[in-house]
Amino acid sequence: MDPVESVEHHTATPEADDADADKLHEECGVFGIYGHPEAATITALGLHALQHRGQEAAGIVSFDGHRFNSERRLGLVSEHFSRASTIERLPGHAAVGHVRYATTGETILRNVQPLFSELSSGGFAVAHNGNLTNGRTLRRELVRDGAIFQSTTDTEAILHLVARSRRNRIVERFIEAVRQIEGAYSLVALTNKKLIGARDPLGIRPLVLGQLDGHYILASETCALDIIGAHFVRDVENGEIVVISDNGLESLRPFPKVPMRPCIFEYIYFSRPDSIVHGRSVYEVRKAFGTELARETHVEADVIVPVPDSGVPAAIGFAQESGIPFELGIIRNHYIGRTFIQPTQSVRELGVRLKHSANRAAIAGKRIVLIDDSIVRGTTSVKIVRMMREAGAREVHFRISSPPITHPDYYGIDTPDRDKLLAATHSVEEMRAYIGCDSLAFLSIDGLYRALGEPGRDPVRPQFTDHCFTGDYPTNLTDLGGETKIQLSLLAEAG
Repeated sequence: MDPVESVEHHTATPEADDADADKLHEECGVFGIYGHPEAATITALGLHALQHRGQEAAGIVSFDGHRFNSERRLGLVSEHFSRASTIERLPGHAAVGHVRYATTGETILRNVQPLFSELSSGGFAVAHNGNLTNGRTLRRELVRDGAIFQSTTDTEAILHLVARSRRNRIVERFIEAVRQIEGAYSLVALTNKKLIGARDPLGIRPLVLGQLDGHYILASETCALDIIGAHFVRDVENGEIVVISDNGLESLRPFPKVPMRPCIFEYIYFSRPDSIVHGRSVYEVRKAFGTELARETHVEADVIVPVPDSGVPAAIGFAQESGIPFELGIIRNHYIGRTFIQPTQSVRELGVRLKHSANRAAIAGKRIVLIDDSIVRGTTSVKIVRMMREAGAREVHFRISSPPITHPDYYGIDTPDRDKLLAATHSVEEMRAYIGCDSLAFLSIDGLYRALGEPGRDPVRPQFTDHCFTGDYPTNLTDLGGETKIQLSLLAEAG
């Protein structure tokens, strides 16, 4: 037995600083393929491309025509699924996979997806990107009715809903299940004869359809198609369920048609820069954020410095628009890992220096503009600014290529409570004083939308899910006792 299989509890090693805690964490990534003789190998490669969406755990379930095979591991894809011995235990022509960052449930092996159960209709595996805002409510109701849960993740509620459905066909049972869930989700599911993909009615979480040698693929991002040489077919639409089988592709639409509201943070932070999201290049959009930021918040300076790696595209756009030279004034150490960091106060005092080093030659004696994509708690920003001053920067101006984050997320992004969000409790001037920079400015909400090719934010029907900036939550927040902000049926009638 692989030692990790026997590990149930996982405790994260204490951080040398709170740099990781001070960033928004990715949600999860899903992948599925049907009809390919090397389904597990292709899935492992696809998950490797989606690793940025979750680094805590990875799993693959395959089907070989007779039985389902499951391998789930704590850690990175490369740590486990690059082994030939692991892939050999996943034979079959169909597979689904998942990389995880925990937004609900602890990081323990029984929470690693895809989750699998033997139902009356046969085996059923499911992997989920997003977060159910009625997951805890559903769980309480299911447990009260006799359900026995094996994990603490909200995804398991979907398994129970499918199992309890009285419908005859598995697709009908799946549809009945997703009609009962709320929030944000992109799902891939595998049965004895089908690969199923589903996207929430507002399309908050992404899901794309691709093809490799005539075999259909489902994935969270187009970068997962690129790594295996597959070609992009189209986005799975909001509220759409796609069913892939030996008969080809079937598209089902069990929800009222409403305007799409994809998560705006896919463009700001989560998606890989080389992905195409809803027809937009993520890299080009992030550069456009920087362009708009330069137009809105110009400052006299000598050099533009990105906070790596998330601030790089916006910094390029800012530099091009402002005419101020771009320099790598901060060098990131990509090889630092959690296992290296020791839980001692002396090492914690080193702060961000384990991950970021000042490039003194590029910044000493200069007025610099630091570019980052967001500020969450602000603790890392304090240390970055201090590092720049200690390296000789004459002035330090901070520019953020998104609006202030004032509200927590409940759709799969791991954000802190509102009272721990710096922008929720401080004015911009108070934030500037806390961070210690000479000036601080954020991209406006309309500037964010303009960079995405929109004239601005439509206050009646926002084009994106942007609640972290606006407090406009687009779905029920049942588990929090929240009222419905937007009823799908009303949107359907209005549309």
